[in-house]
Amino acid sequence: MASKGKAPRGVIKDYPNFDPNNDAEQLRKAMKGLGTDESAIISILTTRSSNQRIKISLQYKTLFGRDLLEDLKSELGGKFEKVIVGLMKTPLQYDISELHNALKGAGTDEKCLIEILASRTNQELRAIIQAYKEEYGKDLEECVVSDTSGHFQRILVILLQASREESTAYDEAAVKNDAQELFQAGELKCGTDESMFLSIIGSKSVHHLRRVFAEYMKISGYQIEESIASETSGNLRSALLAVVKCIRGVPEYFAEMLYNAMKVLGTDDDTLIRIMISRSEVDLLDIRKVFQRNYGKSLQSMIKSDTSGDYRNALLSICGGEDD
Repeated sequence: MASKGKAPRGVIKDYPNFDPNNDAEQLRKAMKGLGTDESAIISILTTRSSNQRIKISLQYKTLFGRDLLEDLKSELGGKFEKVIVGLMKTPLQYDISELHNALKGAGTDEKCLIEILASRTNQELRAIIQAYKEEYGKDLEECVVSDTSGHFQRILVILLQASREESTAYDEAAVKNDAQELFQAGELKCGTDESMFLSIIGSKSVHHLRRVFAEYMKISGYQIEESIASETSGNLRSALLAVVKCIRGVPEYFAEMLYNAMKVLGTDDDTLIRIMISRSEVDLLDIRKVFQRNYGKSLQSMIKSDTSGDYRNALLSICGGEDD
C-alpha cells in the first residue's frame, strides 16, 4: 500500500564504494579458524543492500568455493543467526519463506499471515504468489484455505486476490454509501454482517477508504477501529484492524507492531526480526519517525532495552542512527 513513484524510505541503501571482493574476504576471515568475529559480520551484512549481499555471496563462492549462507549458519546461532540469515534472502524470498514457515507443520502463525498479507501492495502480493508457487510447488491461496477457516479465511483470500482498486480519485456519493453500509452492517445490526466489512475494506482503494473512515466517524460517532474491535473477535478482528491500519498508514501500522512486540515482558522476537528485515529497505526511516512521535521514545532505545548481545547489535545497525 505504499505510494507509487516515491523514493524508498529505507535505512539500508546501496553501500557507497561497494567492493564485493573485499567484503567476501573480510567475511571469510571473520569465520575462519577458532572463534568468529561477529562484529565484522554485522558491520558488513547489515549495511549492504540486498542486491549487494547477493553479489557478496557470489564472490564468496568464486573466491573460496564455499557457500556463504551455509558458513554463516554453521558459525552463528539463535536470534542473531535468524537476523543474518534473513538478511541474506532477497525481500521477496524472505516474505515467501516467512509465509511458508507460518503455514507448515502443526499450528498456523496467523500473526505472520496477517502482517504480510495486510501490508503489501497488489504488485508485491502478485510477486509473492508467483514466487511461492515456484519455490514450494504449492498455491499460496490453497495453503491458506487449508490452514484457516470462517471469515478470517475469507479476508485473507480477498487480500490474496491482489485486486484492491488503485484509483486515487473517489466519488463522494460512493464514499457516503459505503460508510452507511458499514454502519448498518455493524453498529445498527443485531449481530454483525461481516461479509459487508470484508468486501468493502478488503477491496476498495486506499484513498476511497480513508474518506469512508472519516464519513463513518461522522455518522456513527465511532472510529471504524472501535466498531471492528467491538463487533468482531479473534483472528478476524486482528486481520481487519491490520488492514484498516495499513490503509491509514503503513509506517504507523509497523511502528505499533514493533512497539507491541517489545512492550510486553518477553519480547516477540519473531515479529521484531521480521519487521526490521522486511522494512529495512522500504520505509524504516518513516517507521522510526512515527515510533518516536507516537511513543515518546526512539525505536533504537527500545531495541537496546529489550534485546542483548550480537542480536541487539545487528538490529541496532539495521535500524541506523538515533533519531533526534
